[in-house]
Amino acid sequence: MKLHQLKTIVEVARQDLNLSRAAEALFTSQPGLSKQILQLEDELGVKIFVRSGKRFVAVTEPGLQILEIARRILLEARNMKEVTAEFHQETAGSLTIATTHTQARYALPPVVRQFMKRYPQVHLSLHQGSPKQIAEQVIAGQADLGIATEALDLYSSLAVLPCYEWNRCVVMPPDHPLLALKRLTLEAIAQYPIITYDPAFTGRSTMNKAFEAKGLTPDIVLTAMDADVIKTYVELGLGIGIIANMAYDPKRDRTVRALDASHLFTPNVTRIGVRRSAYLRGYVYDFIEMFAPHLTRATIEEHITAAATPATATAGG
Repeated sequence: MKLHQLKTIVEVARQDLNLSRAAEALFTSQPGLSKQILQLEDELGVKIFVRSGKRFVAVTEPGLQILEIARRILLEARNMKEVTAEFHQETAGSLTIATTHTQARYALPPVVRQFMKRYPQVHLSLHQGSPKQIAEQVIAGQADLGIATEALDLYSSLAVLPCYEWNRCVVMPPDHPLLALKRLTLEAIAQYPIITYDPAFTGRSTMNKAFEAKGLTPDIVLTAMDADVIKTYVELGLGIGIIANMAYDPKRDRTVRALDASHLFTPNVTRIGVRRSAYLRGYVYDFIEMFAPHLTRATIEEHITAAATPATATAGG
């Protein structure tokens, strides 16, 4: 049994049993990939995948357990490499962060600048995706940290660390009637077409609950994954936008105006997710503390080593 065989079956499962995509991701040929799987199955004496001709159509019952063990082995192998890298060169290496567009565009730039100045030998990568994709990348070891508002708490294998609270504003063209109101209300907002985040992104669940509590059904005519797209369509006059406060900058967003809506919605919490079994390099702890100063190394380690049960997960995501 070899590590590359374990990588092969894990990647096939990750690619929804698509051998062509798995082979491409592993920089190998499809026949070579199939050969590795057959050799592993012969060694273990069980089939990991159910086949229909040359296609994989399902994972067998023992295959599900083998895949889970393989993922743990690969993660521990990665931890071993991180330990030795930390010993040989403390300030060099790599850091991969999976996050949403909003965090990458508005919250992370000053932290990234500070981090790169302190650790010029660390190669930093940002992977953008949905909260679900972010969580899955961290769990699979494809990212060291996940930063999002939604979904991270749904995965018991992640330690979820609260970073900061944020709320919303409503953006609109400069001549919009809402700007004449003394106080913005949900009832007033619901009178106009709304452009806001995709349901899987950036606090949509909290926003929806606020309207539901008032018995209102907002007319959401368009959704997007990031605030820049939302503001673009607001500029075109297609509706008013509901976005994160941090995503509005009056110096840059000169073609729209904003009204604070923090009194209308429950605040959301942006969180960092890390694998509970992960070994974190010293500079990873520093990055987290730069992003959220209250998250000291001791606090982070306490969360990582806590029992991986639903009761330990933090609300929100």
